[in-house]
Amino acid sequence: MAWHSLDTCAVGQTPLPELSVVPSAASLQGSPVRPQGHIVHNWKARWFILRQNTLLYYKLDGGRKVTPPKGRILLDGCTITCPCLEYENRPLLIKLKTQTSTEYFLEACSREERDAWAFEITGAIHAGQPGKVQQLHVLRNSFKLPPHISLHRIVDKMHDSSSGIRPSPNMEQGSTYKKTFIGSSLVDWLISNNFSANRLEAVTLASMLMEENFLRPVGVRSMGAIRSGDLAEQFLDDSTALYTFAESYKKKISSKEEMSLSTMELSGTVVKQGYLAKQGHKRKNWKVRRFVLRKDPAFLHYYDPSKEENRPVGGFSLRGSLVSALEDNGVPTGVKGNVQGNLFKVITKDDTHYYIQASSKAERAEWIEAIKKLT
Repeated sequence: MAWHSLDTCAVGQTPLPELSVVPSAASLQGSPVRPQGHIVHNWKARWFILRQNTLLYYKLDGGRKVTPPKGRILLDGCTITCPCLEYENRPLLIKLKTQTSTEYFLEACSREERDAWAFEITGAIHAGQPGKVQQLHVLRNSFKLPPHISLHRIVDKMHDSSSGIRPSPNMEQGSTYKKTFIGSSLVDWLISNNFSANRLEAVTLASMLMEENFLRPVGVRSMGAIRSGDLAEQFLDDSTALYTFAESYKKKISSKEEMSLSTMELSGTVVKQGYLAKQGHKRKNWKVRRFVLRKDPAFLHYYDPSKEENRPVGGFSLRGSLVSALEDNGVPTGVKGNVQGNLFKVITKDDTHYYIQASSKAERAEWIEAIKKLT
């Protein structure tokens, strides 16, 4: 993969090349990339090889690497930033900062290559900490949004003139759309600002922002995705999908959206809370809600994370309710989206059916066990 690098501390930056399979000998090779020079801050193509705790880079001559290495980056004590958004016109950067505070900026030719390199380099940095490496592998595919996330806070941050998302004209299929941004850039921004731990979480969070009318799709590519019933597939982590801010993102909550709840319902002790996706009763679409499970009395309430006030938008008593997991062969035809494997159902005493989707089978099992104790 081709990489570019830029040096901001009197040490040249180096771009990375194409990514190949990592051999068992713990070396990783890439195709040519362009790094930035030590003195003149231009970008030059370099061939990179990752070996244990060292990242080597080579000059190129006729598409072949020239030995010996042009330089090396010792990874012990390094910190890595990915995505790195310090250069507005270079969205595919990785930033490495060594123990001596030397900074290297490495630029990939695609988001996939950038993330693959960042993952392997992070593993090399923590190679002496097996627990950290295992945590890294779990985190790469984990899905767990923080329990008290505020969509209003995220949107306000996105509108910040210095550190927010900067809409610009973008073209799709011959048409130019003003004041838009691409899907993969928003995903990078959410991760960079610590609103999400990985791309799966960021995509789901972006889908929530769109579902709650903070964002809207623009153009054929992104408009086509919202027809999907699966929340995680409505927003596209793609450099060709365009989005913009919805004009009504600061709209006030209407009084009719409030629900009348007795003080008794909310007086119970909280035993579990977290984010789950819930299917609506009318439109059958999926929305992420913060669920709070209480005992004495036993109630399950759900909250809209786009609303600043801490009042549930729905809830029900668990007395006399039934809860069960729905496996691949048990998903009702009325349930939309790709939900097999982590879906469960709660049937209340008055025969109301709630379909709820967890982020994993383990999380689903935890919720079912907690709810069963209170039914």
